[in-house]
Amino acid sequence: MIDENETQAVSVLQGQVKWFDPTKGFGFVVAEEGGPDILLHANVLRNFGQSSVADGAGIEISVQETTRGMQAVEVLAIDPPDPIEGEGLEDLGLPLDLSEAGPMEPARVKWFDKAKGFGFANVFGRPEDVFIHVEVLRRSGLADLQPGEAICLRASDGKRGCMAVLVTAWDAVITDAPE
Repeated sequence: MIDENETQAVSVLQGQVKWFDPTKGFGFVVAEEGGPDILLHANVLRNFGQSSVADGAGIEISVQETTRGMQAVEVLAIDPPDPIEGEGLEDLGLPLDLSEAGPMEPARVKWFDKAKGFGFANVFGRPEDVFIHVEVLRRSGLADLQPGEAICLRASDGKRGCMAVLVTAWDAVITDAPE
């Protein structure tokens, strides 16, 4: 007899984030191969080093079938969603070529208001704040930022001063560093 709380083996699959709400603490992923939606809990995402993920982002996850359905148990990779037609960073005066941006730097979110579409971060060792636009966040694969959250970013001078062109999880400098 199988215990109803018993879980099945873990498998790895590719999919796309259907939606994720950091306030609710969960969201769902649709697998490339189809099937039922897969629960993505905020704790699983936090273990990957992020507090949010953009709708439409590509995602590689380890999943497990439980009595309550399919659930992600580990995030292995996240790819930003494709840019939405008509939403350009050119209007902000940001370079689309990252070779024009500064190096990856550790920072802490000062505040971010998703409804307003922007916020600011403090880069360690810099006196000025760095402007973060919601579209840069989305193109970086994130949906929202929380005050005090540790992040890494690459910045460039734009129309509004120092502006982020890429935002990643705080440990990206360590995990992306060449060996």
